[in-house]
Amino acid sequence: MFTGIVEELGTVAAVEPLGDAVRLTVASPLVLADASPGDSIAVNGCCLTVVEHDGERWTADVMQETLDRTSLAGVEPGDSVNLERAVTADKRLGGHIVQGHVDGVGEVVRRAPSEHWEVVEVSLPDGLSRYLVEKGSITVDGVSLTVVDAGQTSFTVSLIPETLARTTLGRRQPGERVNLEVDVLAKHVERLLEARLGRLEPQQTQHDQQTPHDPQTRQDQQQNGATR
Repeated sequence: MFTGIVEELGTVAAVEPLGDAVRLTVASPLVLADASPGDSIAVNGCCLTVVEHDGERWTADVMQETLDRTSLAGVEPGDSVNLERAVTADKRLGGHIVQGHVDGVGEVVRRAPSEHWEVVEVSLPDGLSRYLVEKGSITVDGVSLTVVDAGQTSFTVSLIPETLARTTLGRRQPGERVNLEVDVLAKHVERLLEARLGRLEPQQTQHDQQTPHDPQTRQDQQQNGATR
């Protein structure tokens, strides 16, 4: 699990095709300070497993499913990537609960700079808008952000100078792709409500059949009961 607080901007050192996967090598000494093979590191919001490292660079195998569903399919040597180690129980939850499981890929629609911050609009893939609410959380390329406006096809976020300087979001231009992960709590609530409402609907239907709401029908039932 992650929190969406980027620790380091790494640099893609190599991308080795493996047929139905690629081996990704990233240069990033900070996140390797206490890393071991098998540890998880989020790369632009995608949870990847460390295969090996030498203290300065580390490699991860990126399977086809991940390439199909994320923007990692387009990374090239020299690209900067947002990196975050998995959170430990003794750390502050500075952002929000992030799984590192990308829900879809959006595109930067526009950027509106101001004196001290910048508003960025990002397009939404189909099916994700229902999980966004104003002032709720969303992860963009591994960065935990607060939603400013939540629309049906796009949303906006405000980026402070720290985020602009320390993450790839400071340089993403309109048309560039970004990984999106919605708040997993919203998905769990939706699933629980679906199960709950699914159990209630048949009971409600039966109840409606037993006690019609039409006044004339109730009056007829009362009269019939009185003559029995």
